[in-house]
Amino acid sequence: MAITAGMVKELREMTGAGMMDCKKALTATEGDMDKAIEWLREKGLATAQKKAGRIAAEGIAKVLVSEDGKKAVAVEVNAETDFVAKNEKFQGYVAQVAEQAMETSAADVEAFLAEPWKFDTTKTVNEALAAQIAVIGENMNIRRFVQVTEENGFVASYTHMGGKIGVLVDVETDVVNDDIKEMAKNVAMQVAALKPLYTSDKEVSEDYIAHEKEILLAQIKNDPKESQKPEKVIQGMIQGRIKKELKEICLLDQVYVKAEDGKQSVGQYVAQVAKANGANITIKGFVRYETGEGIEKKQEDFAAEVAKQMGM
Repeated sequence: MAITAGMVKELREMTGAGMMDCKKALTATEGDMDKAIEWLREKGLATAQKKAGRIAAEGIAKVLVSEDGKKAVAVEVNAETDFVAKNEKFQGYVAQVAEQAMETSAADVEAFLAEPWKFDTTKTVNEALAAQIAVIGENMNIRRFVQVTEENGFVASYTHMGGKIGVLVDVETDVVNDDIKEMAKNVAMQVAALKPLYTSDKEVSEDYIAHEKEILLAQIKNDPKESQKPEKVIQGMIQGRIKKELKEICLLDQVYVKAEDGKQSVGQYVAQVAKANGANITIKGFVRYETGEGIEKKQEDFAAEVAKQMGM
């Protein structure tokens, strides 16, 4: 039987399930609407979709590194509450998602969700997620993942606050020993704590610099005292402030948080460890996932909710 768009739309309206899931259900049941509803319920998809309106902004940023240290993955899986994020069942599920992400060839989350779930290949990753939502009772979301591979060195990792922040650091080095591994861990902790945007100033685009200069110039022009200064002085002030800003947002230019003199940069610290170990070391990049960053959390007015429930 041919599955029409109208049938898919009708099933979606009846169950709240996703379009693709409705199409799969109708195909699997040869267009039988009642059986399709049961199919969705059995797979937990109808239940999952009813929870999809809830904002999932808590969760875990999980990092996983291969035994040889050459490959690593970071994933973020969200749930609605911190309570569930600390639940062993949820944590176990996130660990499985990380294992799947370590092996995937998917280029994005959409393709990742569509592939077979390695722990039960009769389901897709999305269907396994829906089943977890049905069991745990909260909306959940596999938000993002990224793989990092370094054949000429290793990938260091760090997890902060039980998964609130997950960090990977790509370290190219011709020597791998405990000193260099400790250095890499310290750099990963730096990334977690100081939230750099770039590895070095070489990554910063000319557009970003130009935009920042415009903002700084506007700030100066709006200051009665500073706006009176000669143009040459103003340009010097802008350059100085740009340089200061780059030191704050570029990892290797940041002041190393453990520096004894409070002045040594991360780049200088890496160079110091490289020299002491006769190694050539390059910090090629990093990944920093912070759970829920960029997600607008819904603020519940408890008193208003109670009043609503009581019909007040």
